[in-house]
Amino acid sequence: MGSSLSIFASIWNRFFNNAEYKVIIVGLNAAGKTTTLYKLLLDEVVSTTPTVGSNLEEFVYRNIRLLMWDLGGQDLLRSTWNQYYINTQAVILVIDSTDRARVNLIKEELFKMLAHENLKKSIILIYANKQDLKDAMSPTELSTLLSLHSIKDHDYHIQACCALTGQGLESGLDWLVSHINKS
Repeated sequence: MGSSLSIFASIWNRFFNNAEYKVIIVGLNAAGKTTTLYKLLLDEVVSTTPTVGSNLEEFVYRNIRLLMWDLGGQDLLRSTWNQYYINTQAVILVIDSTDRARVNLIKEELFKMLAHENLKKSIILIYANKQDLKDAMSPTELSTLLSLHSIKDHDYHIQACCALTGQGLESGLDWLVSHINKS
């Protein structure tokens, strides 16, 4: 009887989960954060301008409700990211895989986030965006340049993607929702 009840509870929670998870989408300016958000949300590419402040969208994916905060990536706005860290269960870091000149800057921002007290239990999904461009760094190359192997206290995943076509976005989100409950 007890095991039948726990199976029922598990099925009920899977289909009628009222849990809400806060996700922040960060990255340097022009990485494709807003394009990624709206491709996931609407399955279409929307015309974007640089995000000043943030965009907030509620998104239900595989019966998991996500509050997605898309944060501006300009230099002055990056200093405000930490105001959004409280109660964040997941971070999506969108990287322009063609932007070799700023790899060290995004590495610095990543490790600054990982060290923040309010993100200690957050999982990290890294979208290696713009894989459709011929000079894009592969996820393996980015992993090496970003020293991802040194991340010990967070679950993370790097996913090749193209926000314009949607390629790889769903695979990354599948990883996120399968790990967000464990964080």
